[in-house]
Amino acid sequence: MNKWLILLVVFALGCSEKPSFETELNTLFSSAFNSDSPGGAVLVMKNGKIVFSKGYGLVDLTTKEKITPQTLFNTGSISKTFVSNVILDLAREGKLSLNDSLAKYFSDFKNPEIANQVRIHHLLTHTSGLPDNRRVFLDSLFLLTAKDEENFAPIKLNDTLLFEPGSHYEYSNPAFNGLALIIEKVTGKKWQAEVKARIFDPSGMNASVITDGPFPSSGVSHAYLKTADGFIEKDYGEEPTFAAAGNGGVWSTVEELALYELAIRKSAFLTPEIIDDSREIKKYSNWKSSEAPFIGYSWFIGRTSEAYKMIFHTGTQGGFYGDFVSIPEKGIIYIMLCNVPTPQEEKRVPVLDLLSKYNWLDK
Repeated sequence: MNKWLILLVVFALGCSEKPSFETELNTLFSSAFNSDSPGGAVLVMKNGKIVFSKGYGLVDLTTKEKITPQTLFNTGSISKTFVSNVILDLAREGKLSLNDSLAKYFSDFKNPEIANQVRIHHLLTHTSGLPDNRRVFLDSLFLLTAKDEENFAPIKLNDTLLFEPGSHYEYSNPAFNGLALIIEKVTGKKWQAEVKARIFDPSGMNASVITDGPFPSSGVSHAYLKTADGFIEKDYGEEPTFAAAGNGGVWSTVEELALYELAIRKSAFLTPEIIDDSREIKKYSNWKSSEAPFIGYSWFIGRTSEAYKMIFHTGTQGGFYGDFVSIPEKGIIYIMLCNVPTPQEEKRVPVLDLLSKYNWLDK
């Protein structure tokens, strides 16, 4: 072979893209989403600096608008952390106590003893024992537009609890509809406005919005499910309980959710003591479950494979899927928001593996 050709080949090989965290993470997500289908946005931050931020796929299959890190997605149950933090802020101000019973705020429980037993902190930790009986009393058509009050109303009709409050864990969406209503009863304002004033504004979340009836008609992504015949839309108008915003009404971007986490770490709202307490596992003295407790005030608390503390919350609503992960010890924030079903842990594990492979991006 001509020596100049050999040199050209060597030069070309040398210029090929070398493996890096960014290239490997991009490969992981670009292989999961097609450019002409719904997709998602991904962000990784280290010590307040974005090290990866990219969008994949389409915001809307009709307009063909592309997803970017500035695309608004419904965050699903990640919204619960916002409601929780407003409740904690009201407690800080002395306007309520986490030990208040539901009887203080709801006088119309069918069985008043239930309202007396369940405390605000039980709602925050999904340990209230209140059965989710909505579909027994409300048909699916009603649930398409039912807001927080309509979704919590059937809960007040329960005769009994599933278990003694604090003794077991059972995930509850209506619990956060109830918490949203408590915010309104205490402040005299819409809870959405309280989230904006107390969290969005101090965090710099200027584009984020909250469902209050129909979801925004423009400027946000649409969610989809894949069927044998193609994609069908699955968000407001198709997904029951979508309008019940207390449990899943926040719309945000990967960039602004990262700002939210940075604001938490900087105590831009709440105090360091309240934040730390909210992110510690709550252990009730009457705990009877065979499964060890694993939740703080709305936040799930776990460990990475290398035993670093991991604070997280997933979100799923209709075709929207999200994952919010904070690993404070390594200064890591990982956010994924999608408008098509995307198993959160299935993606989180390889992302954390890559972060570990690249020494958690330590220099």
